[in-house]
Amino acid sequence: MSQTSFQVEEYAGVSVVRLKSYDGTNRLTRACVISLSEKLHGLRREARGLIIAGNSRFFSVGADLEEIAALSGPEAYEFSRVGQALMRTIENFPALVCAAISGYCMRGGLDLALACHCRIAARHAIFGHRGAALGLITGWGGTQRLPRLIGKARALEMFVAAEKVGAAQALRLGLVDRIANDPVAEACRRIRDIR
Repeated sequence: MSQTSFQVEEYAGVSVVRLKSYDGTNRLTRACVISLSEKLHGLRREARGLIIAGNSRFFSVGADLEEIAALSGPEAYEFSRVGQALMRTIENFPALVCAAISGYCMRGGLDLALACHCRIAARHAIFGHRGAALGLITGWGGTQRLPRLIGKARALEMFVAAEKVGAAQALRLGLVDRIANDPVAEACRRIRDIR
């Protein structure tokens, strides 16, 4: 089972929560989701903008599938509930939260990005909810947030067909707000502009 965590950095006066894992895919384990929720509750007191980012190859691939497969029914329900609480914490954060997305943004990682107030993507970013290919569907609110952004029919295609979408198409669909060479720097500019 992979261990995933994050670190908080400062970039030009803005807090950046950078997802990290030993394999670089930034899986959202139960421990990571709980720790991230606690950290974000602490950052609410500062009430300044926040950026959530990964690395150059992966924003996040979402939940650890090996960990999910080992959960009992009640444990899976609890993990879904904890994940939903994290997404609501992000959505209701008292300052602008930007997802700075490079590389793959998949499954629960996409749910995480969708909970943010804006999404800035690198040109090579790839988005998808590939769970349908595995017989899974998101439990963290993506089925509600994605249709609001890109429309019900297009969202259904992404969910049911497990379709991957590149950054340029994501921009045309309204899934991302902007494409930038440096998503973290662009997100920082956006946050500073509205302060």
